[in-house]
Order: sequence, then C-alpha cells, then structure tokens
Amino acid sequence: MMTSDASPSNSDKDSAAKKARATRNAIIDSLKRDGPQNANELAKRRKLTPMAVRLHLYDLHEEGLIDFTTEPAKRGRPKKIWSLTSASNRIFPDAHQGLAIEMIASMTSLFGEEGLQKVVDKHADNQKLRYSSALNAVSLDNIKTRLETLVQLRTDEGYMASLDQDNDGFLFIENHCPICSAATSCQRLCSNELNVFQDLFKTIATVERQDHILSGARRCAYRVTPLI
Repeated sequence: MMTSDASPSNSDKDSAAKKARATRNAIIDSLKRDGPQNANELAKRRKLTPMAVRLHLYDLHEEGLIDFTTEPAKRGRPKKIWSLTSASNRIFPDAHQGLAIEMIASMTSLFGEEGLQKVVDKHADNQKLRYSSALNAVSLDNIKTRLETLVQLRTDEGYMASLDQDNDGFLFIENHCPICSAATSCQRLCSNELNVFQDLFKTIATVERQDHILSGARRCAYRVTPLI
C-alpha cells in the first residue's frame, strides 16, 4: 500500500514564508504610520492573534529594529509598548542620501552658503509650482480636497503621508522623511517645505508645524486651520 509524504511541499513553505514576511512588514509599517503600540493593538489591526504578533515582535527586537517600554496594566503584568528604533531607518528609503549630502557639501564649498541657499530656494520654487498646479486642478478653495491631493503627491515622493480631520481642522502627517539625511545637513530644506505648504493654503487656511522629525519626533505633522 502506498503512503503519502506528510512533510510540507516547497510551495507550502514558500507560501508560509511569504505570509510571515507580509505580516512582519505590516507590523513595521503600522509602527511607522501609527506610532508605538502594544501587541494586542497590532494584532487587531492585522486580524491576528496577539501571540502570533508577539513572535514577530520578538524577532524584530532581536534584530534591533524595534524596542519597547513598559506601562502599568489594570490587571496582570505591565504592557509592552513597541516602537521602531533608529536602526529601522534602513528599511525606509532615504532618497540617495550619500549623494545628496555630498552635493550639499560640494555646493557649499564651491559657492558658499549663499549659493547653496539659492539652489535650495529654487528647489522650493519648483515644488510650489508643481504642487500648485496639481492642487488647483482639483479645487481652488476646498481645503480637504486640496490636502488629499497633497497627501497623494507626498506619498508618491516617499513621505508616507496621511490626513486626519478633527473639530479644529486638519492634521497633515508625514510618517517618513526620504530626505532626512540631506535635511539634517541643510535644514533650510525643512523650513522651505513649511513655507511651500503655507503658500499653497494661504488664502483659505493657516499651516503650522506641530511635530518635526529633526527635532526628535517620530513624524512631521502640520496643523491646517481654516481661516473661516
């Protein structure tokens, strides 16, 4: 009588590995977008058991990609609150960071600080024209519609942008900065971006930066408040 081999096939192993990678990547993405969370919160988002999520969390912790703090629970042991470490930055794109930093240093050396500022300001002018064209194409005065368009534009550029709305207006969020290394070397890039956002909405809303990655926050966030 023939017997069947009960061991998993290569396709089954590949499928399980892909599923594990997808869950791992989803956990990292959620921690990036939504900030520190415990295993139960992450499990709820992924529709998994807390134990399954914890196995991935422990693996990521061993790799140094995440760390945890503890906070008291109403019952039982303290809860572990997981967050990304600086080592996780390598997972997310930093647009040609080495080249950008070298070019900033070279421009400063060749043209001085004033020359560098002119180049950075020209970059901001180009951003403003590009964004204005896209936003004006969808609406001239609808703040939410314009912000949703800006979210898509910035997400396409690697900023992992999102939009929240509350009673005070809107919170435009960028969960990642793909030019962080360059912006650290030349912080005028950041100040110019704020100016660009303010100019895009100047007739209908105020824009203020609330969180700033370069100041130690996990994200950049901008409060957009309607003028009326």
